[in-house]
Amino acid sequence: MTEVLDGQAGAVAPAVRSLADLVAGGGVLVLSGAGLSTESGIPDYRGETGQRRRARSTEQPMTYQKFTGSAAARRRYWARSHLGWRHIAGARPNGGHRAVAELQARGLVGGIITQNVDGLHQAAGARDVVELHGGLSRVVCLACGGRTPRGHLERRLREANPGWAGRAEAVNPDGDVALDDAAVEAFRMVGCDRCGGPLKPDVVFFGENVPPARVADCYVRTEAARAVLVLGSSLTVMSGLRFVRHAARLGVPVAIVNQGATRGDAHASLTLDAPLGATLAALLAELGPATGTVPSA
Repeated sequence: MTEVLDGQAGAVAPAVRSLADLVAGGGVLVLSGAGLSTESGIPDYRGETGQRRRARSTEQPMTYQKFTGSAAARRRYWARSHLGWRHIAGARPNGGHRAVAELQARGLVGGIITQNVDGLHQAAGARDVVELHGGLSRVVCLACGGRTPRGHLERRLREANPGWAGRAEAVNPDGDVALDDAAVEAFRMVGCDRCGGPLKPDVVFFGENVPPARVADCYVRTEAARAVLVLGSSLTVMSGLRFVRHAARLGVPVAIVNQGATRGDAHASLTLDAPLGATLAALLAELGPATGTVPSA
């Protein structure tokens, strides 16, 4: 039975009890999306914050094809991301991230598949997190394949751009920001400090495929799960939706908590249209006292 709720407290309570019944059995695989991080100040692409941002801007997310095909596009991306990274790096886990980590500490949640690139699950204390779309905290060289911490690149960019006057405006979920053309032109990019090749954030851009081995791992996790819990994802793109569909085909129950309808609702046995942080806090309360806790972040 599917319960589609409007986020009102009186309506959500019965569904939270149903969700608690599902989670209490353990073996839950979490699939999270950008909606889980909006309460940490990181906007999403398709939810309410994404709609407001698109209404103000004609900017489109960087695609893999543009990034790899144009040095000018790479400089534009890195100039904007150099500023946006400060916002991403300064974000802190919210109650939703901490609730997921707590559910994992209680032994109810096993693995976590996240479509987010912000690292907030891990910052909240979660473990065994598969970053489906990679992570902004790492940088990869497109020539030699070497990976380095993002902080290392940021230090090199600051040294290469003393006095650079770029100022960030709206921040995107991938750390990109709005930036005027003059600031982009004045920005000096650096290459790989091993081979000099072009650098790319270790994330899956629009138009790029998730590595096959990572996808296969997620399918295995889905097949091993007793239930799948989707948190804060509209499931608009196939990248995450395929695992929900796979679970449904196998008869694995799927519960979705998101603000707004999702593309996976037809495959779910329970859907909650409600804020993530408050709903997950209510879920923990419904499950009762914990036997252990995770450190707050």
